[in-house]
Amino acid sequence: MTTTATPPTRPANAGAAPTRLTNGRLPAWAPWTLLGASLLVTFVLFLVLGTAGGEGLNVAGWLLSAAIVYLVLIYVLSAIIEGRRKAFDRLITGVVTAAFLIAMVPLISVAYTVVTLGAPNWSGEFFSSSMRNVVGEGGGALHAIVGTVLITLAAAVISIPIGLFTAIYLIEYGKNNRLARGITFLVDVMTGIPSIVAGLFAYALFALFLGPGVRLGIIGSIALAVLMIPVVVRSTEEMLRLVPNELREASLALGVPKWLTILKVVLPTSIAGITTGVMLAISRVIGETAPLLITAGFTASMNYDLFSGRMQTLPVFTYTQYMNQGIPPEAYVGRAWAAALTLIVIVMLLNLVARTVAKVFAPKTGR
Repeated sequence: MTTTATPPTRPANAGAAPTRLTNGRLPAWAPWTLLGASLLVTFVLFLVLGTAGGEGLNVAGWLLSAAIVYLVLIYVLSAIIEGRRKAFDRLITGVVTAAFLIAMVPLISVAYTVVTLGAPNWSGEFFSSSMRNVVGEGGGALHAIVGTVLITLAAAVISIPIGLFTAIYLIEYGKNNRLARGITFLVDVMTGIPSIVAGLFAYALFALFLGPGVRLGIIGSIALAVLMIPVVVRSTEEMLRLVPNELREASLALGVPKWLTILKVVLPTSIAGITTGVMLAISRVIGETAPLLITAGFTASMNYDLFSGRMQTLPVFTYTQYMNQGIPPEAYVGRAWAAALTLIVIVMLLNLVARTVAKVFAPKTGR
């Protein structure tokens, strides 16, 4: 009995022909080629039209038209070769990418403008002196930086315990009862109130006891605390919900009281997310201008006492320098841009601290 040897099977992809337009799939270079062609053709068209009209190249119109041409071309070509389903997928991908790039334009533009106009006005004098007895050039924003730090720190001291304890009650004790539902509704309402309303509330509260026209740093702190509390409550709520119930049940099964379970198990597990939420709440209120202009006022002198006299902050300093320009106006505008850049850097540092804390204190899942 003889057996015929079966020839070795050849791998399916061995020696396969390179991907071509006729294989039912666009090659990797096709979308980029279409994009480049769309940019080139629309660039030439807008350049000719702009030159003929004497207005130059319309960059926004050129990029928008190129994006539309590219989306149309990629959809039609993909529909012919790959089918309508894949073509629609490519179309949506292009739309999402274009939306992302459009959203990045104002962010990059603001960052570039603030850095280019603010950085040249940074100096040792800017960070070491106030505007007391300064008219025209010179002076600095030290009093505004100190005021921003003190007012924001006081607002954090007021709002963080209130927001943290409120969230603990809603998640651990409220159990969706009538009081918890009422608190949740009020927190939702507070989340959407304009900042000027918080400033008016704090001013009216202190005006009842100290008389009209009062301006104190602590009033600004209370106004910012009103804005911070709902953010802290909401972020802490979400972090506490992420803690597995098995951890609570295991602690309670060992006879640990509920308050100690919250303190030793629930909070340490969610501390990274809570810290991030707190830092984001601080970043949200540190740039407020309207409530601080009403409550803390503005001054050109140093003030370290939250309970005595007016206190300057960086947002108000930026506003007053830009709106009340003197001679030469370039000095006032330069100080405004420098203060704006300083505020952005402070917010960026707070976000970096929040990310670092979240990374360091996050629960370790591995051994």
